[in-house]
Amino acid sequence: MNTDINTILSNLDVLHYSLAGFALLLLLLVIILAVKKGSGGGAGGEGSIEPSQLQSEQAPQQKPAQEKPPQFNETSGDSALQLLALLQQEARFIDFLEEDAKTFSDAEVGAAARVVHDGARKVLHENFSIKPIRSEEEGTQLTLESGFNNQEIRLSGNVVGEAPFTGQLIHRGWRVSQVNLPKVNPEHELSLVAPAELEV
Repeated sequence: MNTDINTILSNLDVLHYSLAGFALLLLLLVIILAVKKGSGGGAGGEGSIEPSQLQSEQAPQQKPAQEKPPQFNETSGDSALQLLALLQQEARFIDFLEEDAKTFSDAEVGAAARVVHDGARKVLHENFSIKPIRSEEEGTQLTLESGFNNQEIRLSGNVVGEAPFTGQLIHRGWRVSQVNLPKVNPEHELSLVAPAELEV
């Protein structure tokens, strides 16, 4: 058993030495090529650059400039804070999430969840117009032709090849068509989503 481990370790050492030697050899070749390229070697004299060389060296530098990085819109957290305040006001949303649910019975959690559900539903219906993306009932078989909007419909399961795709509608999706959040006083500090309360 000891002999096998020693053999493995010695083989690993040989392998590491071989890899290190190969890496040094590649590094040496790169240095030699860089020195030859820098010396000019052509009729133009030492350090001269041919126009063709200049174009070939500039081409890779211009290529990344043409590829535009993805653009992301910056969002303000004001609307999110306002919505969080409304959910706290109507549904005690933050209070519910900040409680340790493990200390309550299922019946107590269910009763609290009903209050949160009713209040959150009220906030949703009063401040947003929401419609389903697909009109079909969930469970319906659908076929998506080529060119379907992949932001509206997310494929899951065994997705292979290209459209058309046929599958079962698991969720209809939701689209917000209108937002009606109340106007805010500029002097109001939105980060105060729920003021402390003192009964006197």
